[in-house]
Amino acid sequence: MKYGQELQQNIFAPWRLSYVSYDILKYELKNRQLDHAWTAKDEQEFINLLDNELSKVYDFINAKLSEIDARILYCERTIQTLRKNPGMASEANFGIMDEALTEILFDVNDLSKFTRVNFVAIQKILKKHDKWTHIQLKQAFVEKLREKPLDKQRFDVAIIYISALHDICRNRGQQSLGNSASGGDQNAFERATAKYWIHPDNITEVKAIIMLHLPVLIYNKQKKWEPSDSAISSVYFDNSNFDLYTTRLQRDEGSEAIRFRWYGPKDETNIYIERKTHHAEWLNGASVKDRFRLKEDQVDAFMNASLTPDKIAHDLIQSGLKKTTVDHIHFIARGVQQSFREKKLEPMVRAYYNRTAFQLPDDQRLRISLDSDLTFIREDHLDHMLRRQSPQHWRREDVGIDYPFYNVQKKDILRFPYAVLETKLQTHLGQQPPEWLTSLTESHLVHEVPRFSKYLHGASHFYRERLALLPWWLSELNVDIRKPRAENRGLTRSHSFRPLIDGKYRRAMIEETERENKKEVVSKQSEHISAQHSSSATEVNDISYEPSYNYDMTKKYHGLPPVPPEKISETKTSPEPLNSLENLSLLDKLFTRKKSDIEMGSGPKRVGVKVRVEPKVFFANERTFISWLQFCALLLTVALNLLNFGDKTSRIIGGIFIVLSAGIAVYALYRFEKRAWMINRRIDGRYDDLWGPAVLCLLLVVALIVNFYLRFK
Repeated sequence: MKYGQELQQNIFAPWRLSYVSYDILKYELKNRQLDHAWTAKDEQEFINLLDNELSKVYDFINAKLSEIDARILYCERTIQTLRKNPGMASEANFGIMDEALTEILFDVNDLSKFTRVNFVAIQKILKKHDKWTHIQLKQAFVEKLREKPLDKQRFDVAIIYISALHDICRNRGQQSLGNSASGGDQNAFERATAKYWIHPDNITEVKAIIMLHLPVLIYNKQKKWEPSDSAISSVYFDNSNFDLYTTRLQRDEGSEAIRFRWYGPKDETNIYIERKTHHAEWLNGASVKDRFRLKEDQVDAFMNASLTPDKIAHDLIQSGLKKTTVDHIHFIARGVQQSFREKKLEPMVRAYYNRTAFQLPDDQRLRISLDSDLTFIREDHLDHMLRRQSPQHWRREDVGIDYPFYNVQKKDILRFPYAVLETKLQTHLGQQPPEWLTSLTESHLVHEVPRFSKYLHGASHFYRERLALLPWWLSELNVDIRKPRAENRGLTRSHSFRPLIDGKYRRAMIEETERENKKEVVSKQSEHISAQHSSSATEVNDISYEPSYNYDMTKKYHGLPPVPPEKISETKTSPEPLNSLENLSLLDKLFTRKKSDIEMGSGPKRVGVKVRVEPKVFFANERTFISWLQFCALLLTVALNLLNFGDKTSRIIGGIFIVLSAGIAVYALYRFEKRAWMINRRIDGRYDDLWGPAVLCLLLVVALIVNFYLRFK
């Protein structure tokens, strides 16, 4: 498909006039070429036209971002007002604000797609210009694109604020309880992970879908969130033989990956020493990630072993940390230093990305992370180029978090074309993937890449000539991972441009979730009541039946009067046989079952749960009834033709068909009324018709046999 057609398909109708005029630019470029040779005047006019289109798009994006910021601020103030005034903090008002935030979220998603589509359109038109005119404008236009960038994700701040406000609305005015920084200092944890690639066209949409179910995880709520807070940098270590790379790729038992990680800007003082172990021997074959924290000025000393694990443990004990935690950190530090010493590890590759994490605070059972702007940068000295200020230093100092790192030489950098989505489930806690997550991972928005590794990918790019094995997913980079949009999947809009989530309105989804929650609560209550009845029945069968009377029981069944004490004493001193109910009190009769029921061991009574019947069930019953009537009308038409225009034999057969048609109509009416009665009373039973179609076929065959017999006798 040509890009002009693709652009037309992706245009959001209300913003149509603000898109790049791709067809006009292409027409000007082609028409001038056909009319005459390309001149300097043509070049200047084309540059002015292209610059005007870029300014139009950039100004529109800024205006929309300002509008979105104002709407978010309005929602924030309104929600604060609702929280401060309990009389206004109704479920309906929070629902209204939730819908308003959903509308803003859809606008952010539409604006993200708008930005991406226009950026690609400008890239395409520059490529056509260079190809047709043989003048390299693409490189010269880079500076203008840097002044008015369209290739950066600039919507994370809006998504973070929408997520925080949406979480308050979801909890009806209360923020999620728990520590938002859960996981920041955890030492060891075990997870089952799955990894996916996401095309840049779908990044914001995937974030929005996840955000509707899980809040964005913010580690430090004491400060205002900034884009730099999402930056994560990791330096991976290996040796010149790439032993860690090879063992990780082959998934050998006990294979390691060691990295030093920090969050935020380069001047961050907290550095996390992390070690991933595949099938760790000390955990009975479980895979695990261990980590502990050092200060930045301690990292070089830790690498050259002048900072020993014993010294680290001593400092932690002095700081008041628990001995069990200190022992575990000592174990990790000793193992990492042993790997540095025995395998002669040195810095190899830096991986940088902006991470958006989704997780309920203080709940590590399900965590989802989405890493965008993934970039790999060389850190080694294998080619005798001095990249670090000292061979003994652990990282480069000329690289910060200023993506896309134009200051780094082209041969030292790899910008990954996709975002990476990772789902992490703590399966040992019994966590199963929720239905919405399964729907997302099976949709067109993501492309599964099992066992994708950032370090393995970066190393396979920079050191390919040194490696005997390459990851399997490299061939996937040669294909377009985008898939045709699945119907009723993801974020869409109705014909009236109202937000749709998986083809449903937001309010309908909330009501459906609430109905499911209510059903679950009622079901649990029913099971609890059934268990109580079952327990009572067991006691009756095992022990002589003696009803217990106390005031609490009569309070529970408040429609019954309390039993007088004398009645209780009479019952205890001279119990009556079970089959004699004349002298029993009202409570006796209520809780006493018939002797035959007890002897037969009949189970507890079923507790009916009221379930809303969808209108489509009644309509399906009506459609079935109408289908039967259509057949009756057809049969009646044949019968009337035989009666009016046939001979004696035809009239006999016509009469048989009339009787048959009337019988079928009466039977269809009976089945319709019976099904309607069963549906209204929520009766469990067979709604299909076992005998009707079979008897109908039999009668038709008999009628045809009679017809042939009378005609040819």
